[in-house]
Amino acid sequence: MRDMTIGQYYPASSPVHRADPRIKLVILLLYMVTVFFCDSFLSFGFMTFFVLVTVFMSRVPLLKVLKGLKFVLIIVLITTLLMMVFYADGNAEPIAEWWIFRIYLSGIYASVKLAWRLLLLILMPTVLTLTSTPTELCDGLESLLSPLKAIKFPVHELALIMSIALRLVPTLIEETDKIINAQKARGAAFESKNPFKKIKAMVPVLIPLFVSSFRRADDLADAMDSRCYRGAKGRTRMNKLKLRVGDIVALLGWCAVTVCVLFLKYNWFGWSFIAAWGL
Repeated sequence: MRDMTIGQYYPASSPVHRADPRIKLVILLLYMVTVFFCDSFLSFGFMTFFVLVTVFMSRVPLLKVLKGLKFVLIIVLITTLLMMVFYADGNAEPIAEWWIFRIYLSGIYASVKLAWRLLLLILMPTVLTLTSTPTELCDGLESLLSPLKAIKFPVHELALIMSIALRLVPTLIEETDKIINAQKARGAAFESKNPFKKIKAMVPVLIPLFVSSFRRADDLADAMDSRCYRGAKGRTRMNKLKLRVGDIVALLGWCAVTVCVLFLKYNWFGWSFIAAWGL
């Protein structure tokens, strides 16, 4: 559980860490939309290259970032396998066939693209949480959504909920490790190869974890109430957000990446080499 990187901040001195959290949130939204426009190996490789450039600029160890993918690999593999097996292509001959299952070359391509897309969608949010503190993300989200205050939307409360959730992730991971170690000492079958025994062993972990989470929520509510917290009215920030030239350059750079991905998808000028790589 300690390998989970979502919600954990990695302190470092890098351009990505110093970037304005509002710009990072906008880039993340732009990035996630762009990933859904990727439909060829060329565009997926293009996006992966710029994600790796962002990771190296953040000075966060690549292995630490990749650990964030560890807990979704099983889901990605199962989804990929199901798509590969049940993909139907009536215009082609299957390359393998068994019982009611048929595997097509186009199905393999589609399943690989799906897995690649899912991994990219998880990779960038992991980089965001590793390079931004919960307070920065809370302030950035509140600032971006501030126009919604005109229609009485609870912007501050929404940002506060997100900040508290991110802060509690490492705490819950530590609490889960303690409960698992305690259950192992009582003979719980966490190391069993039988998946049903593993699932059964998780029940004594989830119940104490839920009880602990509710207890922490009550303690947090009492702490906020004792400090006279009454919402966003009259509250100020210790650090005011300021846009820098580098932030604008980063945003324009990712906008250019989006334009390039759209060009690779639609091939507006009909270039033959893009069509050749458009698998």
